[in-house]
Amino acid sequence: MGLYSTAMDAITEYTGLSPAAFFTIAAMMVVVYKVVCGMFVAAGDYVAVNRANAYALREPVQLGDVTEEELRAYNGSDPEKPLLMAIKGHIYDVSRSRMFYGPGGAYALFAGRDASRALALMSFDPQDLTGNIEGLGASELEVLQDWEYKFMEKYVKVGQLVSERKTEHIGSGDKMHATKNIEESGVEHTPT
Repeated sequence: MGLYSTAMDAITEYTGLSPAAFFTIAAMMVVVYKVVCGMFVAAGDYVAVNRANAYALREPVQLGDVTEEELRAYNGSDPEKPLLMAIKGHIYDVSRSRMFYGPGGAYALFAGRDASRALALMSFDPQDLTGNIEGLGASELEVLQDWEYKFMEKYVKVGQLVSERKTEHIGSGDKMHATKNIEESGVEHTPT
């Protein structure tokens, strides 16, 4: 006990502060030091950050017609693939905002999906991660339209969602075939 009281008396004598104030100020100094050091990136870390963000600097690849299942492969789990997200069936490359839509980002659950309903409702509920906008009110549809305008301004449209891919055999035998994409509207398009 003698060492403790000697240390506390020494703190008061040398600093003019109570021991509680001294340790509070010391703790705050450590926190400020950590925050300031965290603002700067070491040279070795800078290379890793550049490598992680390299994909965002690539030119977006036009994908054309994509099914919802195919879109899920672009959710950020593979760093070699772009981050894609759909609104009202239009697919956008959101790779430049990897910090938001990539793994660990605030909006990561939207990547690789059509998030129309979730955006309209401003919801993070997994049940709302769908392109189904039936039953939404006028104000919610207006919110969704605002989101779509923001995406159109900021990101490159790289494709559109189709409900399914269907292969039909045309002509004689299996030598000739064409793949038809049936969009959400039910209109058939044959790629050229």
